[in-house]
Amino acid sequence: MARNGGAQRPTLQFISLSLLLVLLKDELAVTEVAAASSSLALPGCQDKCGNVSIPYPFGIGSNCSKDSSFEVSCDSTAAAGYTPTISIGFPKASEVIEILPENKVKIITNRLWLFNASYNESQYFLNLINTPFYLSQDRNVFTTVGCDILGYMISGGIRVGGCLSTCIFMSGTVEVNKRVRIAPTGCNGGYGCCQTSILPLLQYLELQSSRETALNDTAYAFIADKEWLGNDFNVTAYRENPTAERPVVLDWVIGNGTCETANPSSNCGPNSYCRNVTSGDGYACFCNRGYEGNPYLRQGCHDIDECADTKTNDCGWTCVNGPGNYSCSCPHGYHGDGKKIGVGCMKEKEVKRYIPWVIGIGSSFTILLLLLGSFWLYQLHKKIKSRKMKENFFKQNGGLLLQHQISSEESNVEKTKIFLAEELEKATDHYSINRILGQGGQGTVYKGMLVDGRIVAVKKSKKLDEEVDKDQVEQFINEVVILSQINHRNVVKLLGCCLETEVPLLVYEFISNGTLFHYTHNQSEDFIFTWENRLRIAIEVAGALSYLHSSAATPIYHRDIKSTNILLDDKYRAKVSDFGTSKSIAIDKTHLTTRVQGTFGYLDPEYFQTNQFTDKSDVYSFGVVLVELLTGEKPISSTRSGEGKNLANYFISSIKENRLFEILDVQVVKGGEKDDIEVVANLAKRCLNLNSKKRPTMREVSIELEGLRMSAGHTMIQQNLQQVESFIAVPSSIWDGASTSNGFRSLESSVTVPLDDQPLLFNTSSYSC
Repeated sequence: MARNGGAQRPTLQFISLSLLLVLLKDELAVTEVAAASSSLALPGCQDKCGNVSIPYPFGIGSNCSKDSSFEVSCDSTAAAGYTPTISIGFPKASEVIEILPENKVKIITNRLWLFNASYNESQYFLNLINTPFYLSQDRNVFTTVGCDILGYMISGGIRVGGCLSTCIFMSGTVEVNKRVRIAPTGCNGGYGCCQTSILPLLQYLELQSSRETALNDTAYAFIADKEWLGNDFNVTAYRENPTAERPVVLDWVIGNGTCETANPSSNCGPNSYCRNVTSGDGYACFCNRGYEGNPYLRQGCHDIDECADTKTNDCGWTCVNGPGNYSCSCPHGYHGDGKKIGVGCMKEKEVKRYIPWVIGIGSSFTILLLLLGSFWLYQLHKKIKSRKMKENFFKQNGGLLLQHQISSEESNVEKTKIFLAEELEKATDHYSINRILGQGGQGTVYKGMLVDGRIVAVKKSKKLDEEVDKDQVEQFINEVVILSQINHRNVVKLLGCCLETEVPLLVYEFISNGTLFHYTHNQSEDFIFTWENRLRIAIEVAGALSYLHSSAATPIYHRDIKSTNILLDDKYRAKVSDFGTSKSIAIDKTHLTTRVQGTFGYLDPEYFQTNQFTDKSDVYSFGVVLVELLTGEKPISSTRSGEGKNLANYFISSIKENRLFEILDVQVVKGGEKDDIEVVANLAKRCLNLNSKKRPTMREVSIELEGLRMSAGHTMIQQNLQQVESFIAVPSSIWDGASTSNGFRSLESSVTVPLDDQPLLFNTSSYSC
């Protein structure tokens, strides 16, 4: 028994000692791991030089840094002890003051400093090219100290910033060198000091200065850390110690490229993320939220114990730490989220008491969500329905056909635009009544402004009761394409159309000065309606109609020529508009219609009998407009009796009774030559002939009116030559005028070049007001 008991005691002691050694070993291992995680340098490397921490990728010695750019030397001096230095961008190594968070390092250098800049100076100072370092824009500032000195920075031969430092002097002094400086403290734009920011990503930099006056004053220009300068830089104190050490802050990156194109995992450790820190040419690593440490080390980012500090968590009861985060809980017998603010923790009895409130609030919230969801679904359904309706209108109005024609004919791609309904609604302020330019039998015209700033006129036609068949749709689309190709200076440009509405919308260029009808029948102080202006407008309208009839790719009959459809632009040039009833006609064809279209007073009488609309129908309507310009009378007037109510009949009967000059407008009689007036009146009479075959074509009308204008210019030249002939003997027979017949001049023979052959090359600017 004694032997057994004695043998048992040593065995228990051995087991106890072994357990103690295991526990001590685990404790040492934990301590080593904690020490390794708290160190910011590579394992086995020195993490401090003097009082300065040296975190990786920086390192003391070549084996402890990422590469030579981050290598730090730790030198010992008798006076200062151990001092870390780094050799980047400067001829001499720079002292490292601090390696800051957010990838910054603060160093001391005297190289970014220009001393006693009495003359123009230039010196090489900084070259960080091919290194991962940049001058920090947000931490550094460029400063110039001195009187009338301009300091500036140069990078790659280009000035990249600078400022002029000036001084304010007391008056009454004579000698320049004895002037007294006022308030030389403070550096906020003057008084011997100025500051300016630097550009980002600077790696190469020179400082230069130039003297603006002959002052003999010591000057300085330098770059330094904003924190070192302070909010109120003391110029006087700096002048007393100008060689003081000036810290500069550099930014740095761990790798080239971006987080998307590079391989950041090769530089960033676990529990970290990559972030671009320059304009696409560098990135850096940062610890994830809930972690801290050095993200460039393999085990550098370690979990933060938020539960260890009440300031880093909002738990009111029990805090449980987790990887990168924490959670709050309630003790046994309590329910809630365990937070200081919010539900907190309540006993089970209290929870039961609040159950009805929770149910009520939850039900209300659920009902609110259902209402919001229903409203959203209604809006979505409404939007889908509206889109489908627009698609149906687009197909119904020939949108697919128009798209096909646009895509099949390259010349039309930029000339015919299909507008969206929302685009025109926004342009016209949802077709506000304040945007209405005019209303007629065919529809309403609105003024609108497109997103690109162009002012347009949007014509919204009235809804038709009859259904539009396929042939009519095809004809409408063909007309839109044809009309949009018309490019004549005296025709309102059709910019495009919108086919997403029940009735198609047409978009025209906006003409600013109203209709010819207004200026013909109402006096205006802005525009004096002289004979010259009336003749010019008649020539412009005749030229436009001649172009439509004979020079366009496909002949086009307007079918509603009247003074209200002739607009005047900002220079009072005529623009033929409103092609709502126009038709594109095959050559040598007429248009047969089953109902009267046009405006009474302007309609061709032959049209009522034959129901055939020809080019001569437009000629008749133009003749009425011509009579309006001559007489200033309206096409239909109740003040005239009998057949005289119709202006055309009234005009023809007045000519037969030799009363032409009795019915003419005062401005016509006052400003026009008698012969010219008679020529225009005879032309109007021929246009109003009841037999369409005896009417001239619009081409002939245009040529004759142009001939009249050319004859007026010919007469002025002839008068000038007659004055010259009194001094030199030059025969004037070459300037003989045109012959006359039947009391009226015929000028058709004097015109040799048809003006409609090149309608866009003819210049009418000299006739613009």
